[in-house]
Amino acid sequence: MGAALLRGWLDKAIARPDAITVVEPASDARAALAPLGVRVLADADAALDGGAAPDLVLLAIKPQVMDEAAAYGALAGGGTVFLSIAAGKTTAYFQGLFGAEAAIVRAMPNTPAQVGRGITALFATERVAAAGKALCADLMGAVGEVVWLDDESLMDAVTAVSGSGPAYVFYLIECLAAAGREAGLEEDMAGRLARATVAGAAELARLSPEPAARLRQQVTSPGGTTAAALEVLMAPGGLEALMVRAVQAAARRSRELAG
Repeated sequence: MGAALLRGWLDKAIARPDAITVVEPASDARAALAPLGVRVLADADAALDGGAAPDLVLLAIKPQVMDEAAAYGALAGGGTVFLSIAAGKTTAYFQGLFGAEAAIVRAMPNTPAQVGRGITALFATERVAAAGKALCADLMGAVGEVVWLDDESLMDAVTAVSGSGPAYVFYLIECLAAAGREAGLEEDMAGRLARATVAGAAELARLSPEPAARLRQQVTSPGGTTAAALEVLMAPGGLEALMVRAVQAAARRSRELAG
């Protein structure tokens, strides 16, 4: 996700390459970043060695090793905003890691950011000034839409809906293709039809001012084939009930991971 964000910033000229420093311990990953023209260092100590404090530190680190970012706490209280995209790590955790003076923004992007079609939910602590919030919105907006939360506890629901949501859609493609094969289609044809149908319908929903329910109704002729299928999907215990249970399970797990 960090690499997707970096490419989005460079492609849309949100930041100059010479204004970006990437800390990457893995030598092969550093080599892959070199052609982008950004400054690439092996550890945080080198990044903190002299120079002006950065406007923002993006924490694109796996949650289980986030404690290794403690060195950046030296920047707390100096105008630097800490923007985290680590799932499950709360602002309280980062205040414990960096100190109470740290200005922290928590973000939950999703994988469609890789193609500029992501959506990111953001939550900021009181230490984050308006300029810091605007910077975070600009940076995350380079790879899709941005929404702000007033209540950090809603991040678990966001994680369950949009953070994990792409996996649900990919599974829908799998299931639709499998159903096509059961109906007699060859595997390649079923997969191609399923993928293009879901992608096309999603793009129509994105561009249309109509709510999803209205778009569904426009496809559904009374007594027709779509209506017959929807009788199954919309029956008690059908797709809506399954999706509610799935999102509740994901949100519950998000709360468990946050401790």
